[in-house]
Amino acid sequence: MKKQLLLFGLILSLSACGDNEKNKETAKAEEEKENNQETNPVPKKQPEAVSPEKTYEYEVVAENITIPWGFDFLPDGSMLVTAKNGEIFHVVDGEKKAVSGAPDIYNQGQGGLLDIAIAPDFDKNSWIYITYASQEGDGEGGNTALMRAKFANGKLTNREDLYKAKPNTTKGQHFGSRIVFDQEEHLFFSIGDRGNRDENPQDITRDGGKVYRLNLDGSIPEDNPFVGEENAKEAIYSYGHRNPQGMILNDATGEVWVNEHGPKGGDEINIVKPGKNYGWPLVTYGENYDGTTITEERTGPKFQNPVTYWRPSIAPSGFEKVTSNKYPELKGGFLVGSLKFQYLEYLKIEDNKVTKREKLLEGLGRVRDVQQGPDDFIYVAVEGTGVIKLLPLQENK
Repeated sequence: MKKQLLLFGLILSLSACGDNEKNKETAKAEEEKENNQETNPVPKKQPEAVSPEKTYEYEVVAENITIPWGFDFLPDGSMLVTAKNGEIFHVVDGEKKAVSGAPDIYNQGQGGLLDIAIAPDFDKNSWIYITYASQEGDGEGGNTALMRAKFANGKLTNREDLYKAKPNTTKGQHFGSRIVFDQEEHLFFSIGDRGNRDENPQDITRDGGKVYRLNLDGSIPEDNPFVGEENAKEAIYSYGHRNPQGMILNDATGEVWVNEHGPKGGDEINIVKPGKNYGWPLVTYGENYDGTTITEERTGPKFQNPVTYWRPSIAPSGFEKVTSNKYPELKGGFLVGSLKFQYLEYLKIEDNKVTKREKLLEGLGRVRDVQQGPDDFIYVAVEGTGVIKLLPLQENK
């Protein structure tokens, strides 16, 4: 009898230990989930975009550029503008001059001459950086490339090729691409999934569907998240993207933010974090263009959630944070170009939640890029027009 009681007590004790372990595991899982929700919250539904009470006016500063893809400002306040067809223009006081030395491009579908960015230390070395669709390398078609060259006297010289995505493909979609610099002498640039959504975005041994980080000379930073991983593309900083065509350094946080195209619905703004997976196409707020389902999943423990998403899609391109005192009603907010609805969208974002949306410059045309210039005016690249300057409300007549 004593043996039976001892055995029964031992079973109860072991059972209690097992229950305690299960309880600890459950509590740990709940704590991790709660912490994840705090650091990686699921985005709230956006408010509807509305027209502002007052209409903004503008003036054209660089005209007759069919598809002005990207632009940036030189230290003297003049502007370099890329056109998708392969041309680069130097715009000085409204006068547009052709720049020689532009790279040969693969002008196919969404591919062509893409973004341009002036080096942070341009005064010392005259470097500019360009992304473009390139046919270099093996295979037919092209893929996104990054180069730098020195700019002076209307010419690009001393060209250096820094990165070329592989493999080439004849598909015409999702080349990306934007360029931005952080405060630690790194360069970030984006490449879309190149229309190969089921392979590229989730595979770090392949290019496409990624944000990349390099040193300014094109070398790979030692602290990139996939350095040393077998077969990994070590330039990758984050993955699981679809087609990022807007990128900024958020001055308030020091973080790189991107906006990117979803399919039908599901455009996103994401905060780029090292090694994080942004989910495409395993999670998305969009659907196929024919209305069929890509996935029922919107989020998951392995994926970084967006700050916000658009349904329906606005087809975002270009991105800027307003810090200028010339537009007090916009200061602190974000501007995103809409290719689909042909306006400039203003978003007020508080605690990473969108609290207000406005449609500026409605009907002007497909907005491709937006930047705040060194003179604190906001400039916008518009297809079919060129580059315009947004006039502050107090200057409107």
